[in-house]
Amino acid sequence: MESKSVFGIALLIAALSCFGEVAITIYNQGFGLVKQSRNIDIGTGIQDFDFSPVPSGIRPQTVHLKADCLFVLEQNYEYDLVGTKRLLEKNIDNQIRILTQEGDVYEGTLLSSDGSSVLIETKQGLTAVLLDGVLDLTFPKRPNRFYTRPTLAWKLHSEKSGKRDMEISYMTDGIVWEAAYVASVDEKDEHLTLDGWVTISNKSGMTYEDATLKLVAGDVHTAEQPPPYPTRTKDGMMALESAPRGFEEESFFEYHLYTLPRKATVADRQDKQISLFDPAETTVEKELVFDGSRGSDVRVELVFENSKEKGPGMPLPKGVIRVYKEDKSGALQFVGEDRIDHTPKDEDVRIYLGNAFDIKAERTQTDYRRISDRVSERDFKIELRNHKDENVEIIVRERFWGDWFIKTESHEGVKKDARTNEWTIPVPKEGLATLSFTVRNK
Repeated sequence: MESKSVFGIALLIAALSCFGEVAITIYNQGFGLVKQSRNIDIGTGIQDFDFSPVPSGIRPQTVHLKADCLFVLEQNYEYDLVGTKRLLEKNIDNQIRILTQEGDVYEGTLLSSDGSSVLIETKQGLTAVLLDGVLDLTFPKRPNRFYTRPTLAWKLHSEKSGKRDMEISYMTDGIVWEAAYVASVDEKDEHLTLDGWVTISNKSGMTYEDATLKLVAGDVHTAEQPPPYPTRTKDGMMALESAPRGFEEESFFEYHLYTLPRKATVADRQDKQISLFDPAETTVEKELVFDGSRGSDVRVELVFENSKEKGPGMPLPKGVIRVYKEDKSGALQFVGEDRIDHTPKDEDVRIYLGNAFDIKAERTQTDYRRISDRVSERDFKIELRNHKDENVEIIVRERFWGDWFIKTESHEGVKKDARTNEWTIPVPKEGLATLSFTVRNK
């Protein structure tokens, strides 16, 4: 009788709980901070309370309860949810009724269950029944603290009775967000329109209904976590939201915080897309780059300055940027994509699209000289061939180690840093150009 009354109290308190506000802050690394508020009616003293729903990806050690004169004495995270196997295990030594596919009925005390058969004690004696042939199982008695979904089972101490507000916060795994960008360039590759989206992937095991949604961009350090509790996963639906557009961005600690100015629902097993900002136009430069350390291909790169003057001028979270361009018929065609890192405002964004088809480069070391035990010289020739019907400029990038300097060069170059030298070489249409230089190393 005592166990029944404890179970009844837990159900009663849960039934009197009113669902309140839900807020979730999602981090790039694949976890979220959830806050849920409830209004409960509770008596004084020590009593049991079941708090649900909670996500199956919850980190129980991060749970924090905030309420006036209410304290958690014990907490159990109940994630071993009820099913036929668990019902059989929980009803050992209890009465059970079994109906087989042949119509036989067995009633008695359940003694054991191994997953494939059960052993019951009937008036006629001990009977083993194979579960494969069972049509129906009836359990006259409901188990104590019967959980059908992940639940925080608390033992609470309340210093006063009555209604009060409570707020619970916790971290959960299984939810992540990533920025994605769509860019289109004009005919002359001089202007770019950038559209930003956020993709939220929720496999945390819970739906967040009408939630206040915030995103944190930045590399937040967390201690290594133990493996998460098992969750059921399957392909989810893609939801798309675009009106009203845009998150509100603000600096937060050493990161950036993006707040959606309206409520949103993020369903379990769903990928949701929300507009990050309105389309922004900016000037862009197309660069053809030959980097001798990366093979013989000539790379095609787009570069723009992330400034207010040139657009978009806001911190850009890391993500994939996909670039499109109209063909002669006016249809957009995909021309390449790249992954960008977190980019503050007033920094350059560089997008690698692929390798040029009609431009080739050939790098040759033509000579080597040992000047002394510690000094040597190397001669290089880089031939650039342009098969296009227009003039181009190619940036040649060379990397060196140790103490070095360019002794001679056919075209004037620039030392970009301690290991890099660059030359900008004009190449005529349907023609070639040759860069020659000598580097001395110490």
